[in-house]
Amino acid sequence: MRPVAAPLARIRLGDMTRALIVIDVQESFRVRPLWETVSDPKIAHQVDRLVRLARRAGDLVVWVLHCEPGTGNTFDPALGHVRLMEELERRDGEPLIHKTSHNAFTTTNLQQLLTERGIHELTVCGLRTEQCVETTTRIASDFGFSVTFVIDATATHPIPHRGAPAHQSAAELLSDPRTLGTDEIIRRTEYALAGRFATIATVDQLEAAALPRA
Repeated sequence: MRPVAAPLARIRLGDMTRALIVIDVQESFRVRPLWETVSDPKIAHQVDRLVRLARRAGDLVVWVLHCEPGTGNTFDPALGHVRLMEELERRDGEPLIHKTSHNAFTTTNLQQLLTERGIHELTVCGLRTEQCVETTTRIASDFGFSVTFVIDATATHPIPHRGAPAHQSAAELLSDPRTLGTDEIIRRTEYALAGRFATIATVDQLEAAALPRA
C-alpha cells in the first residue's frame, strides 16, 4: 500500500514539512481555442486561495510550468505564453520549475528540491486534473510523499473519443456524444486516487482545517 496524505483533521500546517505544488496554471491554456470548454474558467482564483493558505502556514510554494520548446504551439516558450496566469503572483524565493513531461518530476529536479528541504507532505493543484496533476500525484506517492489532491483547485477539458477527427473545434467536441465530459473526468480521477495515491480535499476543507481551534 502506497502512502497517502493524512486525514484532514491531522493535517499539520506550518511545520515546514509541507509544500504546495501548483502545476501548469499558465496562459498557454487560456490562449487556446478549447479554453472555452474548461471545467472551471476561474481556476486561478481557487489556486490563489491555496497559495495564500500555504504562505500563511509557512509552507513552501513550488510553481511548475509546462513547456515544449521548438513546437510552435502555445507551450513553446518562444511565443511568450509559458507564464503564470495573470491572477497569480510568484514571490521571491518560491521555486519555479519548467517541465517537459506530463508529471512534474521526471524532467525536473523537483524530487531533489523537496528532499533537500525536508518536505514529506504535498498538496497538489492545477491543470489538467487527470493529466499532469494526477500523474504528478501518482509519481509523488510512489516516491513516498504523502499527497493531498485538492479536487476543486484543478480543472480540465473534455476528452475526445479516440475515433474522433483530429483538431475538433470546441463546438464539435462538445456536440460529439462520444466525448468524455469534464464532470466525469474529475469524478473518475477522484475515485482513482482516493485511498490509493492521495487524500482528496477541497479548498474549503483545507481553509477550515487551518482555522485556529476555539
